[in-house]
Amino acid sequence: MPRSGNSSSAKGGPVTLAMVARRAGVSPQTVSNAINSPDMLRPETLERVRRVIDEMNYRPSRAAQTLRTRSSKLIGYGVLPAPSSHPVLDRFLHALSQAADEAGYSILLFACPPGGPSLEGYEEMLDRHEVDGFVLSGTERGDPRQAWLAKRGVPFVGFGRMWSGRQIGDWVDVDGASGTDAAVEHLVALGHRRIAFLGWERGASGAGDDRAAGWQRAMRRHGLPTRGRRAQSTNDIAAAREAVGPLLDAGATAVIAASDMLALGCYQTLRERGALPGKDVAVAGFDDSPAAELLSPSLTSVAQPLEQVGRECVRLLLARMSAPGAPPERLLLEPSLVVRDSTAAPGPTAAG
Repeated sequence: MPRSGNSSSAKGGPVTLAMVARRAGVSPQTVSNAINSPDMLRPETLERVRRVIDEMNYRPSRAAQTLRTRSSKLIGYGVLPAPSSHPVLDRFLHALSQAADEAGYSILLFACPPGGPSLEGYEEMLDRHEVDGFVLSGTERGDPRQAWLAKRGVPFVGFGRMWSGRQIGDWVDVDGASGTDAAVEHLVALGHRRIAFLGWERGASGAGDDRAAGWQRAMRRHGLPTRGRRAQSTNDIAAAREAVGPLLDAGATAVIAASDMLALGCYQTLRERGALPGKDVAVAGFDDSPAAELLSPSLTSVAQPLEQVGRECVRLLLARMSAPGAPPERLLLEPSLVVRDSTAAPGPTAAG
């Protein structure tokens, strides 16, 4: 077993459980079993792991010794870089932290690199054994995290669907299609027929495509044309200002935006043209960001039930920790349309 003294690697850093596992050719869980539950291993495996532990002078940390019982009471959450941050995720993190605190857990934040979902940061958290499980957000097509965590038996829950490939693990998401569908219904009830959609680039975001699909579904249900009434933009005010122009030129009396950020771009273009949101062209956003109520006129927007999302993420994660083999649970929650001053009936010459 380990000799006395502080263990260190050849590079001078501490020897980790993962390093021992790589040297022994086994999984980190097998090394943990060799330390905490040696009776679970075959004699030859136990001997090989113990020999490597001795050779590397590995000293198990307190966190590593709690791996078997998953008792750290910490939930890992990867934070997106500041330029990619979004008010919705900020509000979600607050709701998640509150729900975790009520359950006796704390959220351990770590930085995620830019460029979309990746495994960077997750392996380090597991190597250090500081977390009992993970909550994932920013799930997109090609996201490698779910399969990677599932293969290692690490509990996780996603805020967001996987959008492509085989569904893995538990998730909670908001029905974006239902939200934009409700926005179309609201505008149709006001008398609008030329309802445009300002969204993100097709295929760039599963959530963006979902919101576009809700608009298209509702338009078809009412027999309203969609051709020439959809524009694409990055989630940027300046880009949205440019993208919405052709929709207005084509005579749209209302614009549904895939985010409040895009709606802000629409506001700016209307004002540059001497038109008023709400009075001349109805505008609806998505996310009900803090700015929505403060704008003039205040912005009609689809609100996500983030407090419920946070509670359900914690509930599903704790359930997965206690019953690893249980069937996955997936929840699709309904958003709500918050009607404000930016949506009104079209003028008498624009309603047709």
